[in-house]
Amino acid sequence: MAVGETIIKKMKESLTKPIGKGNAQDIEFTFYAPQANKIFLAGTFNDWSTNTLPMKKGKDGVWRVKVKMSPGRYEYKYFVDGAWSQELSGSDVVTNPFGTQNCVIGIH
Repeated sequence: MAVGETIIKKMKESLTKPIGKGNAQDIEFTFYAPQANKIFLAGTFNDWSTNTLPMKKGKDGVWRVKVKMSPGRYEYKYFVDGAWSQELSGSDVVTNPFGTQNCVIGIH
């Protein structure tokens, strides 16, 4: 087998192997909202559930949650005190089917 064939074979194997937990990494999401009472993170990684990823508020008014995520592209939003937040400053965004925007994150 030639050297080029070995490289191609390895590339094909890496493309077809399922992404396992070994490639997942902890990603911390933060949201500044000192006046909020409850914030949840929702997105394509948890089927847009507004109650499965609660964030914890720090003394600095920053809410945080860590999520174990595999490589990929994900859309998400913050659910603040029972309503979707439209505060998306500093984030990459895409328009969603509802005419608002979702944040986007790419994990490598």
